[in-house]
Amino acid sequence: MSKKFLTDVIAKSGDMSAVAAGKLAADIIDAIKAEIVSSGRFTIPDFGAFAVRETPKRTGLNPKTGEKVQIKAGATVRFKASPALKGAALAGVKKGKRKAKA
Repeated sequence: MSKKFLTDVIAKSGDMSAVAAGKLAADIIDAIKAEIVSSGRFTIPDFGAFAVRETPKRTGLNPKTGEKVQIKAGATVRFKASPALKGAALAGVKKGKRKAKA
């Protein structure tokens, strides 16, 4: 999904200009970022949850030279899909397979 896709959906459903829909999409994305930064988690019911996970300091290998490299600790955002989203995705996959066989 892209910001343009989100903007188009908002513009169509809200009967607003593309500029206004783009601003609203940007505001929604900024609000999600701010919530993840402040609480470390953001949940959308029937969609899923974004959560910050810390990554530990570790040793990796440079694939070009084979040399060991120290990788510093950091953080990443993980997404866990809700059961409703998983069910909808599974139904879509099954439907696609049925169409392919026909």
